[in-house]
Amino acid sequence: MELRHLRYFIALAGSLNFTRAAERVHVTQSTLSHQIRQLEEEIGQRLFDRVGKRVVITAAGETFLAYAARALREIDQGLSELKQSAASMTGELRVGTTHTFNQSFIPDCVARFLQHNPTMKVVIEELAADAIAARLEAGKLDLGVAYRPESTSGLQFEPLFNEELILVVSASHPLAGRKRIRMIELHREPLVLLPTSFSTRRLLDECFAAAGAEPSVVAETNTIAAMLGMVARLPVGCIAAASAITPNPALRMIPMESPTPMRTPGLLFNPDLPQTRPGRAFAALLRKQAVGAGARAG
Repeated sequence: MELRHLRYFIALAGSLNFTRAAERVHVTQSTLSHQIRQLEEEIGQRLFDRVGKRVVITAAGETFLAYAARALREIDQGLSELKQSAASMTGELRVGTTHTFNQSFIPDCVARFLQHNPTMKVVIEELAADAIAARLEAGKLDLGVAYRPESTSGLQFEPLFNEELILVVSASHPLAGRKRIRMIELHREPLVLLPTSFSTRRLLDECFAAAGAEPSVVAETNTIAAMLGMVARLPVGCIAAASAITPNPALRMIPMESPTPMRTPGLLFNPDLPQTRPGRAFAALLRKQAVGAGARAG
């Protein structure tokens, strides 16, 4: 069975006249009749009865018509999407992201997106995860890139990859020579961490509790840059994702274990709002880029 069989069948079902149906699909009447016979032979049932000069659709034809029409609508919609995706888009795309992803992941994706869609405008808002969720729920963002929201959120979350959190110290820190470190070893260790309002901090607190460790939190700050600034000036450590840290010979990054703090970045959508074409295209690009980001994170 081929697409033309479905198109010819639907044309004839709509007019119940071979001449008008043939004109509609731009073939000769004999060609249309031949194609309909082929379709009936393949199905094994008559779809139309010829009563004199009249054409009547059979019960089998009525049943098949609903499915054939739906199938063609889906196919035509898919073809239309493909044609649209090949053309440059225009308009505005609003994306919310946390600081970690706005270091390189999001800028890389925006650059690639704008190369193919130079007339688009992309608005990136760097926000805390809770603020991203709130703006998505209010319809003020098209999509978000953050971590899994609290279970009470009604947002749709699509995981992209997993990433470990690591301990960062200066090259002169007593722990600088360690290849790995267990979380229990950070008991009473001076650390600079994110405030407790951050989901990442809550994750770390859970990991420390599971390990039976209680670090000495000497400072809290809501930016990675500030944490690294303190690490460079004081004998303290901080904990962050490797992807958020620019390579620096003055810093040492040490993987943690027992347990290993792990975050899952992903895409956030408001399921109550339809995704725009630019939003779908940008999300597809994020998924593609995440394959490489996940490999590096692992």
